[in-house]
Amino acid sequence: MRTFGRFLHRDTLVYGEVREKEARFLTQPFWLDFEFTGETRLLDELTIDVPVAPSKIIAVGLNYRDHIKEMQRTEIGSPLIWFKAPSSLLSHNGIIRIAFPEHKTDFETELAVVIGRTAKNATVERALDHVLGYTIAEDISDRDLQRSEKQFSRCKSFDTYTPVGPFVYTEVETGDLEISLRQNGEVRQQARTSQMIYSVAEIISFASQSLSLLPGDLILTGTPSGVGPIRAGDELVARVGDWPVLQNRVEDAES
Repeated sequence: MRTFGRFLHRDTLVYGEVREKEARFLTQPFWLDFEFTGETRLLDELTIDVPVAPSKIIAVGLNYRDHIKEMQRTEIGSPLIWFKAPSSLLSHNGIIRIAFPEHKTDFETELAVVIGRTAKNATVERALDHVLGYTIAEDISDRDLQRSEKQFSRCKSFDTYTPVGPFVYTEVETGDLEISLRQNGEVRQQARTSQMIYSVAEIISFASQSLSLLPGDLILTGTPSGVGPIRAGDELVARVGDWPVLQNRVEDAES
């Protein structure tokens, strides 16, 4: 497994490969090239930023049967996809700011895919050839708006509603990893990626029939059951496999 990230170094955003306690800087984003600058810094000298800068975020809904049941929905026979705004991205240790504290706003933990090669009309058999790596994401969702508007993009695209990170992992197998979320130390979600109805390859193939997936694009693959509301003061810890956890705090947004 190789580990890549984006960091703030002396007020400058840089990309690098993480090796133990150091980051080796890259000349450009890792989904474009692995050319190194020759400069290395200790992780303690850097601030972890959102590891990706996608042209678009594609989210998948209703991809775990237990979650379909708890949401009182039915399977639709194909992946359910929509877009999230890239401006909703939030880094590891960033603060989720609830846009409407009076609304029911839920956490959803997900395996996320980072595209490495342009995909258009990809077959299921070749879909994974277009994947660079994977990361952890949360799809924060305003349920009041989701119910009233009957669509998903706005209720999930407020600033800070897509925590991602802390890093991106390549050369990993994600077919059967544990995925979980702890809220204030209590396990709320716990499942395995093998329980997904549609695999990563099937999702990529399906999405690429409608639009081109570009290097750096991010795909959230759906959440298991156990979703629940967040409130100011909460601490969320999301985990996939044995990767470093994605950790975020929750506050109410300023009016």
